[in-house]
Amino acid sequence: MNEAFNPQVLPRPARDRSRQAAPQVLDYLREHIVALRLPPGTTLPRAALQDLFGVSSTPVRDALMRLEEEGLVEVFPQHATRVSPIDLAQARRTQFLRRAIEQEAVRLLCARSDRTDAVAALKQVIARQTALLAANDLEAFDAQDRAFHGTLCDLVEAGEVWALVRRSSGHIDRLRRLNLPLAGKAPQIIRDHEAIVAGIVAGDAQQAQAAVRDHLSRSLASADGMRRDRPDYFRE
Repeated sequence: MNEAFNPQVLPRPARDRSRQAAPQVLDYLREHIVALRLPPGTTLPRAALQDLFGVSSTPVRDALMRLEEEGLVEVFPQHATRVSPIDLAQARRTQFLRRAIEQEAVRLLCARSDRTDAVAALKQVIARQTALLAANDLEAFDAQDRAFHGTLCDLVEAGEVWALVRRSSGHIDRLRRLNLPLAGKAPQIIRDHEAIVAGIVAGDAQQAQAAVRDHLSRSLASADGMRRDRPDYFRE
């Protein structure tokens, strides 16, 4: 089902005049696609996007080209641009990459003789998640979920690798976002993060890696149910 773009449902973007326009349009649209405020099938008229951002056609065109490369939009020349369905095959590939990278990250952290600062940084993210869950702010909670995994990579100086993976994570991130409101899902995420940190605290790489594998397997484990509920959101 195709949905018309309604800019009124989105917060007005704040332009940073010190930065180029195209990356800001890209970041804004990507964030709202991943958060499902722009769900699969939504048409994205270029003229409406130009009005929303107050820019010429070039930054909008460049941003849409990047989103097409990431698989988040489908461009039909001389016709329309639409938010793409969730691609489960791409989600599986991203899951494979993330498990490999994050298991190596926790192995390296467990090998450190002094893990105090690393553990403190991860626990701070978990504390923020706990507070946001108590406030029922799932959007900010989701941002902190991503921050936890980014912090894991930053702590082992793999931030650039994480940034590369993030650019291919739109499909699995949307699947995660669909899962998040389910009863018990957010508390489970916190328990999973605590289990990962417990393995690091103990210096037990196998324990920490097992916790990472379990955690990163949950979203795709529920994909069949999500697809039955929202078949218009998915493609295999």
